[in-house]
Amino acid sequence: AISREAARRRRRVESDVFGDLSRLLPLQASVRAHLDKPSIIRLTLSFIRMQALLRGENRQTEINWLEEMYLKILEGFLMVLSTTGDMIFLSDNVSKYMGLSQTELMGHNIFEYTHPCDHEEIRHNLRLTAGWKKCRENNKHKDFVMRIKSALTHRGRVGNLKSTTWKVLHCQGRVKLCVASSSVSCLLLTCRPLPLSHTLLSTHTFTSQHGMDMRFTYCDQRVTSLLGYRPEELLGRSIYDLCHTLDTSCLNKNHLNLCLKSQSVSGQYRMLVRSGGYVWVESHSAVIPGVQPSRSRPNPSQPLCILSVTYVLSGVEEPSLQLSLDQTFPRYPR
Repeated sequence: AISREAARRRRRVESDVFGDLSRLLPLQASVRAHLDKPSIIRLTLSFIRMQALLRGENRQTEINWLEEMYLKILEGFLMVLSTTGDMIFLSDNVSKYMGLSQTELMGHNIFEYTHPCDHEEIRHNLRLTAGWKKCRENNKHKDFVMRIKSALTHRGRVGNLKSTTWKVLHCQGRVKLCVASSSVSCLLLTCRPLPLSHTLLSTHTFTSQHGMDMRFTYCDQRVTSLLGYRPEELLGRSIYDLCHTLDTSCLNKNHLNLCLKSQSVSGQYRMLVRSGGYVWVESHSAVIPGVQPSRSRPNPSQPLCILSVTYVLSGVEEPSLQLSLDQTFPRYPR
């Protein structure tokens, strides 16, 4: 009887402690009411690490940076990853894009939710330089694409984890390096789902279709006013022919992402102008799949094409510079 009373008292104290801990979490009361004990511990550790991340810095600078980041994530969400891949923080709008709430994801490891084929690329981006003596920012920009589980159905409804699909995220950010005992090192990212919903056509964009080898199979008329090429003279040619030599690695990375993940954003690169010089552009691309497999056609068909929307971000730079044979020939008559 004494041991049963002691066990009852211990459980009561434990429940009180977890109740007090739950009330300290910066969450709505309706959310806190549905947390179990493991979730309370997981979220508490995440918020402690997030506080350590912000400690010892100029708070106004950090607030300004967060505001700047939030302006960029109107079409996405914010994610903070530890060096081991733990999701220290996610903005509460993550559920809009993933169908999973902030409290469901925080404290879990990113590798539990991402595609196995993307794990090595994520690890590469999480590797930090050792030997820093104090907290500081690593100016090297992080830009990569990964696939993550999503509970959203094609109609935008929330399903369950057993029926998740892969959503492609375009992740950009920077590394925050800390070795002080009072803080942590992490990767600060904005994550935007692809294809981007704000990919709108304007006078400064042109659309094109390519084979899987990136050769043009179609290009719209706007390319003439933007780059000086006629659509018909681009057919059968590779987009690499129009790319500045120093930026081919950017296109290679984009091409690889398309082949592996079906969607990608190229990042900024230089595209040659027909009359000389170059302009800065960014391409948003997706692989258009072929006929879906069925009983009559069990084997999946080859992709139809790659569809790209290219944004021209600048005017013509160094117009007298000739970087390809195309630019040495006289321009065709209008």
